[in-house]
Amino acid sequence: MLALAREGRGYSQSELAEICGTSRSSISKYEQESLQLSVDIVKGILQLLKFPEALLGVTAELLPPAMYRKRDNVPAKLMTQIDAFINLYVLGIRKLLLAIQYQQPTLPLLPVLETGSAQESARRLRKVWKLPAGVIANLTEVLEAQGILTLGVDFGTERVDSRSILIDDKFPVIFYNKKLLGDRLRFTLAYELGHLVMHTRIPLTHFDNSHEANVFAAELLMPEKEISKDLSADIDIDLLAQLKSKWAVSMQSLLFRAQDLNIITDNQKRYVINRFNQLKIRKREPMELDIKVERGQLLRNLITKYRVKQRMNLSQIAEFFYLNEEEFLATYN
Repeated sequence: MLALAREGRGYSQSELAEICGTSRSSISKYEQESLQLSVDIVKGILQLLKFPEALLGVTAELLPPAMYRKRDNVPAKLMTQIDAFINLYVLGIRKLLLAIQYQQPTLPLLPVLETGSAQESARRLRKVWKLPAGVIANLTEVLEAQGILTLGVDFGTERVDSRSILIDDKFPVIFYNKKLLGDRLRFTLAYELGHLVMHTRIPLTHFDNSHEANVFAAELLMPEKEISKDLSADIDIDLLAQLKSKWAVSMQSLLFRAQDLNIITDNQKRYVINRFNQLKIRKREPMELDIKVERGQLLRNLITKYRVKQRMNLSQIAEFFYLNEEEFLATYN
């Protein structure tokens, strides 16, 4: 837990040792439990790191580093810090779900080895969940209706989008970057849902995980049967703008979908991408076309209900989640 707290603040052992006025080897021995610490020293370190003392009582195993939806070249130190906070969030959420005896959601398992393709996995999920054909109006509501928790968090960078976790092999949670725009958030949620239904209990060494999740997300949000009627071989910026408002996905997602379905050629796609670059809308599509950001309510409501029932003040509920008050409010709103 000391190592987790240190990594959560982005410190190396040497950096923390300098702040604490001790040696790096001492910090290393503290974390490996090969050097006994007095309670006062431990409390002092946690106070310096701005974490509650309750963190010391945790004995749960931590999650290993795993796959994130992210861009290339995210600094390793930042990823270590993100991993630490994901672990902290999981510790708190697990504690809440056990306390309220949260019912385990029924999560369909649709691995590609059984369905034949990621597209088919998405189609079967739509049938199992009885989703209507065409546009999914609010994907977050669909996920929460199935008991899947979502939480927008600050990753400290725009280069990391998300990570999905099955807590205790029972409770699915999708952590996503709260800075995501509405269209990218929807695709990110669909991508992580793909991981949950296709790759749960599948080894992470399965080489095509990320590609399959992307294909799943595209079929879930833009079903081939319906989207093919809207896409055209004469696709241009104006048509993409119209379809973005209808399908609530980015213009570039629609463009790539048209290519994947062989409606346009590689040359046509490149031409439209060049138009994106000329208009300077490739990195940031026009604000007037922004899709509303979907914010989940399920986890927040569970916390509120538990807090009221237990008559906990802000300090107590923050400590329950192993966070200081400011971070609790920022994370769980």
